[in-house]
Amino acid sequence: MKNIVLVLITFCFLACGSSKTVRQSKKTIKGDWTLTSIKSSAIGDLKITLLNDAEKACFENSTWQFIPNNNTGNYTLSGLTCEAEQRYFAFTIDEVNEDTGLYNFLLKPTNEKGKSETNAGFRLELTSLSETVMQWQQIVTLDGKPITINMNFSKI
Repeated sequence: MKNIVLVLITFCFLACGSSKTVRQSKKTIKGDWTLTSIKSSAIGDLKITLLNDAEKACFENSTWQFIPNNNTGNYTLSGLTCEAEQRYFAFTIDEVNEDTGLYNFLLKPTNEKGKSETNAGFRLELTSLSETVMQWQQIVTLDGKPITINMNFSKI
């Protein structure tokens, strides 16, 4: 009887844990990245504010660090007119479809101690991830029409 209970408890823990694919993704994302480019599907050059923080130009060439063992990280904006103060965040990766490799990526801004003032985050799609490149996509609404924002990263 004890063995059956032990097996059931072990199974429950394994079922609730993240998938092998998500664990591998966390290993791959670990480290330092540069946000090399941001492109949108909208026509023309729009003033886009990302993560309720700064304009697109400040995010281009920003540096990012991901620490998956505690699901935290930080980034520093780039550009002469941009505030270069380090920002902190917590993140989670949730598998959407193992066959297509699509993931939901939730990024929640925090303070240095990992506390969020609003407990609000940003849901993105992690559409591509390899040892050297990563791409996030976010769909937002502009004038009632959806536009896609692609954020492309390179590993440092």
